[in-house]
Amino acid sequence: MYDYLIVGAGLSGAIFAYEANKRGKKVKVIDKREHIGGNIYCQSIEGINVHKYGAHIFHTSNKKVWDYVNQFAEFNNYINSPIANYQGHLYNLPFNMNTFYALWGTKDTPTKSRTKIS
Repeated sequence: MYDYLIVGAGLSGAIFAYEANKRGKKVKVIDKREHIGGNIYCQSIEGINVHKYGAHIFHTSNKKVWDYVNQFAEFNNYINSPIANYQGHLYNLPFNMNTFYALWGTKDTPTKSRTKIS
């Protein structure tokens, strides 16, 4: 007999199962995939962790959450800084006032701008 049946061994299901088990509950986890971890599953290929479903990028400014997730895995510091190359020039993404200025010379806020964008 189980206290909980958890359908889905992705991030939420796995964490719930872990926390319930720590509190003495008996849990059964089922998933349609052959592995746990859902879309954050890593597969070891020749000693290299390969992110089967794409990169795992975790964001939080909450120290308690950061400390909690770091008990399960080591995270690298990553800052997402996308840029666009348009006609040989680099522009900030997502668009911001620096992008507008670089493209059209706009110095004002969008509501005050006199520059017509066509």
